[in-house]
Amino acid sequence: MLLTLIPLFDENIAVSAYSVFSQKDNMFLNPLGQVTGVYDGATYVQGIEAVNSMGIETLSGDKMVFVPVSNVSIFSNIEEQCKVPHVKVALLIDRTVPPVESYVKRLKELKAAGFKIAIRKLAVSEFQVYAPILELVDFVFLNNKKIAIDKAKLFFSKLYPSAKLIAGNIDTMDTFESLKKTGGYHYYEGEFYRLPVTKGSKDIAPSKITQLELLKIVNNPDFELNDAADIIGRDTALTLSLLQMVNRVVKTAEITTIRHAAAMLGQKELKKWINTAVVGEISSDQPSEITRLTLLRARFAENIAGFFGLKMQSEELFLMGLFSMLDVILDKPMSEALEMIHVSNDIKAALVSKEGKFAPVYEFILAYEQADWSEVSRVMLLKEIDADKVYQSYLDTLNWYRKTIVGV
Repeated sequence: MLLTLIPLFDENIAVSAYSVFSQKDNMFLNPLGQVTGVYDGATYVQGIEAVNSMGIETLSGDKMVFVPVSNVSIFSNIEEQCKVPHVKVALLIDRTVPPVESYVKRLKELKAAGFKIAIRKLAVSEFQVYAPILELVDFVFLNNKKIAIDKAKLFFSKLYPSAKLIAGNIDTMDTFESLKKTGGYHYYEGEFYRLPVTKGSKDIAPSKITQLELLKIVNNPDFELNDAADIIGRDTALTLSLLQMVNRVVKTAEITTIRHAAAMLGQKELKKWINTAVVGEISSDQPSEITRLTLLRARFAENIAGFFGLKMQSEELFLMGLFSMLDVILDKPMSEALEMIHVSNDIKAALVSKEGKFAPVYEFILAYEQADWSEVSRVMLLKEIDADKVYQSYLDTLNWYRKTIVGV
C-alpha cells in the first residue's frame, strides 16, 4: 500500500480535513488492480484499508478524511470494511459513477450508514445530468482551473444549497484570496500555501534572527554544546521545548541549567532536536500545514535513505527535508534562504536546482506527497524498492510526527 494525504483548508488556511489517496503495490507491476480495485476476487476500498490500519488519529489527527471510491468498489461492503466512525469519512466519487438507479440506491445506503458523499471531476455540462446524485452529495469539488468556478458556485447555491463547495486546484495565494473574498466555499485545496517565493523578498523578523543563528551554529561540524545552549537560553519557547524533550528522554534527571539540559541530550540528539524545534518556531507565523509538511518530509527522507543507497547520510537527508520549505518560511528564494544557515552542498544542490545525489530522494518525496503514483512506481521499479517498505516508512513518519511533535 502507498498512501499520501492532501490537505483541505478553511478560509484561515487551517487544515480542516484531508483527502486520502492510495495505491496498492507498484502500478506498473499490477496495472489491472490499480484500475479496478479488484484483488484475489475481492473488491474493497484501498483508502478505507489505509484508514483502518493507521487509525484516524494517526492519519489525520481526528479530522475528516475524503476517501476515493471507484464505480466497482462502491458496491463492496464499505459499511463493514470501515472500522473508524463513519461520520469521519467522506466517500469521494467522480464521473465514472453514473447517475443511474443502482448507483443512486447504493449512495443512499451509504449515507444511511453515516458516511458523507463527495463528488469531483464533473464538467459544467454534466451538472444537470447528475441531478439524481447531486441531490445526495454533501461536498462538491470544483476545479478552479478547468471550469468557470464562479458560475458553478452560483448553480449549486441555487439548486443544491445544502452541498458544501470545495474550491480545488488553487495554485497561487492571490487566487486563494480572490476566491475567499467572493465567499461561498467551505474548503480550499491546492498548492497555494506552499509555493516558493519567485519575486522580491522580505526582511527577516528580529525574533527569527536568533533562531537562524542557532541553526547556523549547530549545522557546523563539531559545534560546541555550550554555544548552542547559550543561544537557546535567549528564547523562552526553545528553552521550554528543550526541557520538555530532556524530560521525555531522561525522566529521572534533575536539570539545573540549560547547558546541563543540552549535555543530557548529547551533541547528535541536540543537533537534531534544535533543527526540528527551530524550524517549528520560525514557521509559526505560516499555515500550520507548512510546519507539519516540513517535519514529515524530514522524517520520510531519513526513513527512505537506504532505498537510494544513502543510509549513511540519513541524518543529512533529514535536514534536507526539514529545510525544503525554508524559502516559504522566510519569504525568500531558496538559494538566499539557505545562505542564512550552514548546510552541505548536497542539500543546496537538491533544494535549489534538484541536482546532485540527494535530488532523487527529494523528487521522490515530492511525487509521493502529490500522489503522483506513476512517477513513484517508476522510481520504485528502477531502484527495486518494495512498495510495502515505502508504506511502512510513511506510517513510521506519521507515527513519529504524532508522538514526537504533537506529543500524543
